[in-house]
Amino acid sequence: MGFRLSKLYTRTGDAGKTGLADGRRVNKDHPRIEAIGCVDELNSQLGLLLADLESDGLNELCDTLAPIQHRLFDLGGELAVPGCNIIDAADVTRLEELIDGFNETLEPLTNFILPGGSRAIAQAHQTRGVCRRAERRNITLAAEETVNEQALIYLNRLSDLMFVVARTIARLQNTSEVLWEPKPKPQ
Repeated sequence: MGFRLSKLYTRTGDAGKTGLADGRRVNKDHPRIEAIGCVDELNSQLGLLLADLESDGLNELCDTLAPIQHRLFDLGGELAVPGCNIIDAADVTRLEELIDGFNETLEPLTNFILPGGSRAIAQAHQTRGVCRRAERRNITLAAEETVNEQALIYLNRLSDLMFVVARTIARLQNTSEVLWEPKPKPQ
């Protein structure tokens, strides 16, 4: 068995600082920690979606999306080790292939889509929204420090994937997508 945490609290963060893997101590609201936290939240959100998909019997989607949780954990790790690059162009290509594959099975968009229709559809849209936030936090970090450009692209593609996944869930559940109804113009 590999590395094991035997004590979960260290008290070293009680003053509002935390440690990076390179030994540096930074404030807990440092852009790098914000980026790590958003990727962690994204991973948790994706886990929630996977649980919903499994309970809905959409195991095919679970099998397709589950590896992304591992890549998100890799991304969190690379953020904790400044200068480390784990996410690469092949990871981005894999997301693009998934997007293209799912999109081929969908009707063309005719209107904006709102989150809803089923819990799993809404959960996929929620995951997309959290992914966009993670992308923004990583861009904020990139303005201050060097980050893996492929990781930024990966987050951008992942939010696109979650959009087509939401649409795919609707198709597989035979659930109508919730279309945006613009406010009527005054007479």
